[in-house]
Amino acid sequence: MALLEVQDLSIHFGNVQAVQEVSFTVDEGIIYSVIGPNGAGKTTLFNLVTGIYQPTSGAIRLQGQPIQGRKPEELARLGMARTFQNLQVWMNMTAIENVMVGAHLRLERNIFKAIFRTPGLRRNDEKLKAEAADWMSYVGLGDYVGARADSMPYGALKRLEIARALAMRPRILFLDEPAAGLNPKETQDVDALVRKIAASGITTVLVEHDMKMVMNLSDRILVLDYGKRLAEGTGPEIRQDPKVIAAYLGRKS
Repeated sequence: MALLEVQDLSIHFGNVQAVQEVSFTVDEGIIYSVIGPNGAGKTTLFNLVTGIYQPTSGAIRLQGQPIQGRKPEELARLGMARTFQNLQVWMNMTAIENVMVGAHLRLERNIFKAIFRTPGLRRNDEKLKAEAADWMSYVGLGDYVGARADSMPYGALKRLEIARALAMRPRILFLDEPAAGLNPKETQDVDALVRKIAASGITTVLVEHDMKMVMNLSDRILVLDYGKRLAEGTGPEIRQDPKVIAAYLGRKS
């Protein structure tokens, strides 16, 4: 059974059909990429699967369980985490506090304990802080553990958002353009990080415009065009698909 199954997924915004009957499956432990021209519906598809948008029609199943209509916080408890195309970082917080937010589903929610800062809650906070520091080191941000988010360079902030998502301990991680705006060295660092995450057993679904990165990383690739599924396959299959070449990758010389 696939970890994620998407069947005939659609969403309409007025008369605009942003995603039209898209189907795909993602097996556990792979890197699965979604590509396509600007406006193809890639981020909209991410927003549907991760509960930001509610589909007009179609089905989404995680480990065989229907999840369409679930809110993002509910999906997080089921093992789904994501990053965003535009940075979602709290700049007025420290870097480590941002990562600790990712573990909020495991925080003690007892109001009495929260108000009076009981010893158990304080111990839990310290545990979460140590865990957040470990995740920062994992993504290569060990030098920023004591930094404020607003003092960090853009490339580091992209990895900080990934650390926060990992702190949720997901089974499946959605990365929306993790290399966008990065220089070649930073892109290489993200490429290596995605490989590291996948090697740890976390299924990774990627939207990315850097075709070199996509082709090098991906086990499977889904191509969207005007909100529709254009093709799906391995990197070599996608490179040679005439429909993809015509619509997106450019004609062969």
